[in-house]
Amino acid sequence: MNVEAMLDTNVVVYAASTLPEDAGKRDLALRLIDTVRLGLSAQVLQEFYVTATRKLRTPMGHRAAVDWIETLAGFPCVPTDAALVLQAADASRRHRISYWDAAILTAAARLGATTLYSEDLGDGQTYGAVTVINPFRDLRQD
Repeated sequence: MNVEAMLDTNVVVYAASTLPEDAGKRDLALRLIDTVRLGLSAQVLQEFYVTATRKLRTPMGHRAAVDWIETLAGFPCVPTDAALVLQAADASRRHRISYWDAAILTAAARLGATTLYSEDLGDGQTYGAVTVINPFRDLRQD
């Protein structure tokens, strides 16, 4: 698998958001999905489902969340296996970041992605061959 970038869960959640206050982030996230050679991980899809159906102020229904996952399933996707867990555990310790962030970075590296689009990790920070870019950094905060 070789892609340009990987999306973190928060970017996928914004792409699916129907809230008016998320319109700018939604448009940008959808543009990334439509124009960048992307990959995902099973972890991102799992986190998307839980976030979309349980953690949002206005949760998405099960069918709508599954529809999104089925659409995203067309992108290259890194499964979670024992080797990824071990590599992520090591990256978590080495970079002093959460295991969950390290697992996403490890999956991005497996995809051959040089960019991880995320607003959770430090914008511009590089972890191995993967650089984190916050795609929303230039949006006006009202």
